[in-house]
Amino acid sequence: MAKCAICEKGAHFGIKVSHSHRRSNKMWKSNIKSVRVKTKGGAKKMYVCTSCLRSGRVERA
Repeated sequence: MAKCAICEKGAHFGIKVSHSHRRSNKMWKSNIKSVRVKTKGGAKKMYVCTSCLRSGRVERA
């Protein structure tokens, strides 16, 4: 499963509760993109969440 290479953000799990209070498992997926990122060794493709992209923690190549 995709996980952010910067902040390690991944999927979250919980329980979905319907109007009649029937409970079932639910998964919330993080908004993770495959992005070319500038690194010391040159450009590298990484999985990065959009909050890290917007905050400027990584720079696109």
